[in-house]
Formats: sequence, structure tokens, C-alpha cells
Amino acid sequence: MKTKRISDKIEKALNEQMTREAYQSQVYLSYASWAEVNSFPGIATFLYGHMQEEREHMFKFLKYINDRGGETKIEAIKAPPENPKNVEDCLQKILKHEIENSKQIDKIVNLSHEEKDWATFNFAQWFVKEQIEEETLINEIIDKYTLASNEKDNNSNLYDLDRDLASASQHATIPQEEKL
Repeated sequence: MKTKRISDKIEKALNEQMTREAYQSQVYLSYASWAEVNSFPGIATFLYGHMQEEREHMFKFLKYINDRGGETKIEAIKAPPENPKNVEDCLQKILKHEIENSKQIDKIVNLSHEEKDWATFNFAQWFVKEQIEEETLINEIIDKYTLASNEKDNNSNLYDLDRDLASASQHATIPQEEKL
């Protein structure tokens, strides 16, 4: 039997975040399907990619808990929220989910700092950076959507936005990584 190197409180917080990441994956899956059904294959491709990324995050938590001698608790994932009304609603809802996820990651960072669990603190830093990237990426897409939908009559640029998102990066450059 492995020696447990995380507290029960941190183990619980990490398990909750693991489930939250699985939920995030379900949200992206749901919104991707909505986009595909509503003739936005590029947006769907982008969202399906993010669905997979969230599943990878979930797995990182699972492996970390197990590797530190804890026990993962695989729990039911609640259903995603109702489908977006339109592309703007979809993007705004995604941003809201990412911001909420960032707040939850921050709670893990704070708890690990309080407990002086430096391994978990270090582990959580990867997710802090990832959330900065996620929020930046979604904000950039919202900016592009705003330009595409407000600059021309009849939202004709939505087609270009959708096409661009089909091959858009799943990552954004965050300020501390920019090369001058």
C-alpha cells in the first residue's frame, strides 16, 4: 500500500475538481453538438477539441490523486446546461464556465498553501497557467466574434469566424510567455 501524501481535505478538493473537469468536458461536448447541428462545423470542431482537453485535465487529477496515495472517487456528472441561444450566447457561457473553473483551481492553490502541501501547490500551478490561457483564448474568440458580427450587415462574417475556428489553436499565448 502506498503512503498517503495528501490530506483528506485536499484529496476531497482534488476529487471535486476532477469531477468538475469531467463536467466541463460534458459542457463542451454538448455545445459542440449544438454547433454542429446548427451548421457551425468549425465552431463544433473547436469545441470538440476542448472537450478532449478537459477530459485530459480530469485524468491529470485522477493520476495525481492516485500517485500521492489518495483514492479517486468517480462520481456522476451532472447534465450540461441547456443549449445556447446563438453563437454569442455559446461563447459567453463558455467564458463563464472557464472563469468559475479558475476560481475553483484557486481554492485548491489556497488550500495547498495553507496546508504547506508544496507538491499539490506545484501541481495546481499548471492548472493556474492553463486557466489563464483558457480565459485569454475565449476572450480573444469573443473579440473576433464581436468584430465578425458587428462590422458587416447580416452577420456575413460569421461564416469566416466559423471557418477560422475550425483550424484555430486550442491554446493562447499568455503575457508571461510572450517573446519580445
